[in-house]
Amino acid sequence: MKIVIVGNGVAGVTCAMTARQRDPHAEITIVGGETDYFFSRTALMYSYMDRMSRRDLEPYERKAYAEQRIALLRDWVIDHHAEAKTVHLSSGATLSYDKLVLALGATPNRFGWDGINDVKDGLVHFVSMQDLDACERLTPTTREAIVVGGGLIGIELVESLLYHGVKVTFLIREPYYWPLALGREEGDIVTEQLRAHGVDVRYMEEMKRIEVDSVGRVSGVLTNKGETIPCQMLGICVGVRPSIDRLKAFTDPPQLGRGVVVDETLQTSFPDVFACGDCAEIQPIEGRSYTEMIWYSAKRQGRHVAANLFGDQLRYAPPIFFNSSKFFEVEYTTVGEVMALPEGTPTLFRKHPTKPLCQRILHNGDRVLGFNMLGSRWNHEILERWIRERRSPAWVVAHLADAQFDVEFGRANLAACIQRELPLAKEL
Repeated sequence: MKIVIVGNGVAGVTCAMTARQRDPHAEITIVGGETDYFFSRTALMYSYMDRMSRRDLEPYERKAYAEQRIALLRDWVIDHHAEAKTVHLSSGATLSYDKLVLALGATPNRFGWDGINDVKDGLVHFVSMQDLDACERLTPTTREAIVVGGGLIGIELVESLLYHGVKVTFLIREPYYWPLALGREEGDIVTEQLRAHGVDVRYMEEMKRIEVDSVGRVSGVLTNKGETIPCQMLGICVGVRPSIDRLKAFTDPPQLGRGVVVDETLQTSFPDVFACGDCAEIQPIEGRSYTEMIWYSAKRQGRHVAANLFGDQLRYAPPIFFNSSKFFEVEYTTVGEVMALPEGTPTLFRKHPTKPLCQRILHNGDRVLGFNMLGSRWNHEILERWIRERRSPAWVVAHLADAQFDVEFGRANLAACIQRELPLAKEL
């Protein structure tokens, strides 16, 4: 069997490694134009902050691909012929396949701000290796930077710029930090961290026009408040979308919506062609279509597709949601349904009186539905199990310490937290 995988991110490489475990004789080729080897996007900031080398960002030793007999091609796929079962590369080469996997990832959102077409330099994103190249090239001549967008990527870029001594203004159009994932109380804790590190955080403020200098480098931003803020680097971190634009020019593109439309087996509109990871838009038989644009989901979908390449016909169902990150020194873990729950959902909330630590447990009165935990480390597998077991809020509170990881040989003093009940509020 010839398997061609387009994209060498976590979804594509996980699919390849899993397929090799399934079939020791399959001919597996990964085509990726961004880098020679798979790297962890979630660790980009650590390279920018000189904590890891670029080689350290690669989860696998380079010899692993040869040992697993997985061919890597540094190239871009520019066309697809479904009947012939071929893809065509920018180098002029043609690859035939028995099974094709599209693992194209995501691309940063960029909107039509006034002045954006005049920008020749100084505008960066923070999701690709090329973005890291641009940031590192611009940093020595950057005194002031503006980051637009209040999510995980935005705060990672902010922290990285601060490391290099750059003055940072953070423009967030929402009333507090990341209301799609955090309640007001958690958002306020993150804001305190940002300002304690010297970040000029502006809420309910957004970019209206980009100013450039005589050579086209970004020189400032006019906001909706009428102020022009100077900068030499502008970070656009307003979310990502499935990377499907180039598919529209293919001779035979798969069905496209927000992403590559797939069924519950992650098969596209063409037989023997699958999609997984950030680019996949899953359309279940019942319910609304959805995308899962986080690292953990991409890895899970890559494994799922690998099984279905061999005819397993497994139907993908999203597991209990989980994500984790850090806001500067503050750990963050979220599990289950949190901000997607209806307004007014009962919440057990407790906050440490002096430390940047809080816990939010959402429930329906009888069982827990989700967790938002800030300031300490948690075993998400235990929290997920409690949701599956439909544990009561009282039971979870009594056993909560069982799910907490030791942090530097100690635990946060849970008894010191101030506990109260409040309904989930949404301010957008």
